[in-house]
Amino acid sequence: MTGPSGAGARFFVDAWDPAYGASFEAGGGGGPAAPSSAQVDADVELPATDWRAVDVRRDVAAPDVVLLVDGVRRIDASVWTAEDDGGSFPGIAASYAAGVVRCDLERGAAELAGTRVGRGLFTASPSAQDVVAGAIRYPVHRVSGTGELSKLPAAVQGPLTALEVAVSDAVRTDGDLLVVDGPLRSRRNLPRTLGYIKTQHSQYLDGRLTAVVTGLAPGQRCPVFRLGTAWGGYSWYLRLPVAGGAPWAGVVRVECSADLTEAEAIELADLSLVTLPRFASTPYKDPRAPQNLIPIAGLERRLRGMLGDARLLHRVLTAAARGIRR
Repeated sequence: MTGPSGAGARFFVDAWDPAYGASFEAGGGGGPAAPSSAQVDADVELPATDWRAVDVRRDVAAPDVVLLVDGVRRIDASVWTAEDDGGSFPGIAASYAAGVVRCDLERGAAELAGTRVGRGLFTASPSAQDVVAGAIRYPVHRVSGTGELSKLPAAVQGPLTALEVAVSDAVRTDGDLLVVDGPLRSRRNLPRTLGYIKTQHSQYLDGRLTAVVTGLAPGQRCPVFRLGTAWGGYSWYLRLPVAGGAPWAGVVRVECSADLTEAEAIELADLSLVTLPRFASTPYKDPRAPQNLIPIAGLERRLRGMLGDARLLHRVLTAAARGIRR
């Protein structure tokens, strides 16, 4: 790549702090430069030949109340079991928490509406038991297969998602718009719910349609399309407020349930365009701006604090293990 005075390829600096990775993942590991194998129906809202940027529609108003839900998880310790037959299984002791921020757009106020904390010992060991040390309990979550250590962190996602659903159900009322930080996964049955994906791992659209996405101005979205994956549903990209940058700067993907009609999905896409940009973060306040929404950033900080002191929990687990062996 040549210097500023040369004629080499242009380059951009990702606005995210490198400690948080990148706002999109390109290269052989799969990212916007690596096509997805998912089947795509691009003709949901507009014929693919007519794709263009969609602006905010004048007759669409933001909802009175928006609920934003997120979860955090942390591995407190890696463990190994000692089986009666001389074998051993790996495991992880993990803490996780979920919470909801209630944003009243009429009053311009946000408040923490509910939180829940869970813990668990994740292992394939048939003999593992709950770990209890005083008021701290790590119930066993038995995983299938041989339970390789590298695959155990993914097992935490199921209980964490269930916790997010439970805390969401406890606080929402009819008409509230629920925004989930991340893919919907098993939460697709929740009404008026959007999945908010701020890091782009895969390129679902062909080059011509992708050009519509990378050409979006702040406050615009692409037409709704449908993904034929195992977690398939309606999806669209929108660009949050951002001052220049790389082609994918400020671009997020939003999704909703495949059980909706096309008209209902388009209605939610329009609603997202008048709602999500107002929560966008700014670079001087958040290292993952603008994609890390302001209420989500505050919620993450609160939830991490609720997980407890990691060093103390590690000592508690170590002491519990020594007590079991005696």
